[in-house]
Amino acid sequence: MTPLDTAPGKLDLRYVRAQFPAFAETALQDQAFFENAGGSYTCAPVIDRLTRFYRERKVQPYGAYAASQTAGAEMDEARDRLSAMMGVAAETLSFGPSTTANTYVLAQAFGEMLRPGDAIIVTDQDHEANSGPWRRLAARGIEIREWRLDPATGHLDPDALSALLDERVKLVAFPHCSNVVGEVNPVAELCTMIRSAGAYSCVDGVSYAPHGLPDVGALGADIYLFSAYKTYGPHQGLMVIRPELAEALPSQAHYFNADVPYKRFTPAGPDHAQIAACAGMADYLDGLYAIHFPDAPEPGPAGRAAAVHDLMRTHETALLQPLLDYLAGRNDLRLLGPSSAEARAPTVALAHARPGADLARALAGHGVMAGGGSFYADRALAAQGIDPAHGVLRLSFVHYTTRAELDRLINALDQVL
Repeated sequence: MTPLDTAPGKLDLRYVRAQFPAFAETALQDQAFFENAGGSYTCAPVIDRLTRFYRERKVQPYGAYAASQTAGAEMDEARDRLSAMMGVAAETLSFGPSTTANTYVLAQAFGEMLRPGDAIIVTDQDHEANSGPWRRLAARGIEIREWRLDPATGHLDPDALSALLDERVKLVAFPHCSNVVGEVNPVAELCTMIRSAGAYSCVDGVSYAPHGLPDVGALGADIYLFSAYKTYGPHQGLMVIRPELAEALPSQAHYFNADVPYKRFTPAGPDHAQIAACAGMADYLDGLYAIHFPDAPEPGPAGRAAAVHDLMRTHETALLQPLLDYLAGRNDLRLLGPSSAEARAPTVALAHARPGADLARALAGHGVMAGGGSFYADRALAAQGIDPAHGVLRLSFVHYTTRAELDRLINALDQVL
């Protein structure tokens, strides 16, 4: 390990950025990356594992011969290590082609289990992946209730959820944080409220997990989903389902896989190489812990993940607040969500007279990679009075972003706006 290139307790950006080959690529030099909410850069351990699998182990796993056994062992390693970091049992973690696909499969299972007259609560703060599949169940006679955000602030009021809960509600689907509002919702509090009402909770963590792997066990969600490709990994969707719920839901897999918990909701054949490569995400997080806490007592996988989570959040929050302060000083745009960095993820959507896609193209001319559009959050934008076709400019970063890159963004915004 190299010595820390920063003060104790702060993120060593020299070490961090060295773990991401993208920063050494000629084609990406002199570019500041602020489109992380659409997909993060991939860390070297993931790339190395994926390459090794395709070179040495691209065979049917769990067979009798050595390459097959090694392939299966690497897939198991990914499940074992990541589940332990999230504070859940390995058999509760499933891998699928994407979070959207995982949610769709779950919705089919709930559609079989629920009866006409049962109710599901969704929000208009969500990405469509955690809203649309549930809304489709209305065609089966399931009542769909909408927990609506505040049009002025984008906030989801827990009291408004409480007013929607009754004995007919069987599921509440909501985001850990919205991909355009950015506010971090109080997941543990909400899951306790939902369970007390006799319903299940489904939490979309896609926009939160890149900012620190969550302790899903402590949050108390019955279902927690996020995307590996936004969390430094390959294009997989990760899904944790509480065992009691997994057993109650009808299996969506081949009948002979129905007794394997992590196969019950993955009807398609999994991408073996990408599952194995997900262990590289654990490699990266463990490496961050080792470099920053070399003398600390061993806290276990969940403890290591929690320490790294806090490192990431501390760095991101310190970087985000100056951007929010700068935006607050402008009267030509509207910031969606909280103006306090402590209350939100560093996913910042801005409404402006110019379409979001136009602003993103203009920033590209200044070496800033950002996104413009509706980001599959059409309902959230419309609820806040923004035409999804006009869209917003979205600026999103993670822990490998530097202050110099943030300054470059602000200078570019000055010129573009």
